[in-house]
Parts: sequence; structure tokens; C-alpha cells
Amino acid sequence: MFYASPLPFPLRVARMHEVCGPGAVTFAAIVAAKAGGTVLWVREGWLPEALHPPGLAAFLDPARVLVARTDNQTDSLAVAEEALKDGVVSLVVIEITRPLDLREGRRLQLAAKAGGAMGLCLIPEGMGSNATETRWRAAPVFDPEHGDSTLMRWEIIKNKSGTFGAWHVRWDEQAHRLHVVSPVGERPGSAGSGA
Repeated sequence: MFYASPLPFPLRVARMHEVCGPGAVTFAAIVAAKAGGTVLWVREGWLPEALHPPGLAAFLDPARVLVARTDNQTDSLAVAEEALKDGVVSLVVIEITRPLDLREGRRLQLAAKAGGAMGLCLIPEGMGSNATETRWRAAPVFDPEHGDSTLMRWEIIKNKSGTFGAWHVRWDEQAHRLHVVSPVGERPGSAGSGA
């Protein structure tokens, strides 16, 4: 289902947010682009994939991305909490490998508030913290007009402020802007759009 309400983006600062789904890294890159400043990306060193900051160049200057590799999630949470509390970085992205308990989620939320920084947890599907401000699901969408997967579907599945919905979005690399795009069947003048 597609909702036409305004997209609640960019995300609120001094808060923790979460994203899951196959488009989570792209979502994080767009959040980083909009956040400005330095980004700290925290991940466990044993994870098989590696974050390659030059691969984020379509979204932001790779020199703005600091990568911290930790031994385990406990260390990742400690690094993220200190960085959020310090407020020197504008965004802390942390890859979560096990569910956060309420205490861990609350500590991150309090650290983000204290430092005025934004936190974003990349979580496996179904692993969310009750302390988080928003939770999103991000996935690529095949776009028959462009023949690629740069079109994404963002769905907000938890929001303490109350707005829920789903949007089709596309990142404009040249303008460094996020565009909200109507689904194919709902574009003005298309069959089924009522226009």
C-alpha cells in the first residue's frame, strides 16, 4: 500500500532511529548525506561484508565517514554510546546483530539526546528496540521506466510521533536530494490513477 502523507524525513536529531530490509545501507547513506558533518559507522569486525566508504560517494564525501570495527556487539554499543554522548559526530550508524534490550536501547537514546547527535541502527528484520524514535523498512523497487533498482520503497513501521506510511523515493545524485515518487499505477495520467 502507498500513502500520500508527507514523508517524515530528514530524521530528527538527538534521537535514535532504526532501519531494516535490503535497502538499509542505502537508507543509512541518504541519512548520512542529509545529516552533514562527520559520520561514525560502527560494525563488528567478524561480519563477512566490509563497508567501503568510497562506495558511498554517490551520497556523501567518503572522507566524512569514520569506520569503527569492534570485537562484538557489546563493544559496538559502547563505542556508539560514547560517540553519541560526545556530540562530535553528527550521525552514528551502528549495525546490530542481536536484539537490543530496553536498557541498551534507552542508553543509546539518552546518549543521542545528551550529545545532540543522531543515531541509526541497521537491524535485522523483526529486531527492534522499544526505545527507538522511528523504525523504517527500506527495499529497492524495480522501476520499469528506468530499468534499474534506484527506486526505493521506504515504510515507517514505528514512530513515537505518530506518522506511519510508505513512500517510493529516489536519490538524485547530482542535486543530492531525495525525491518522493508516485508508484507507476498512481502517476498522473496513468491508468488506475483516476486522473
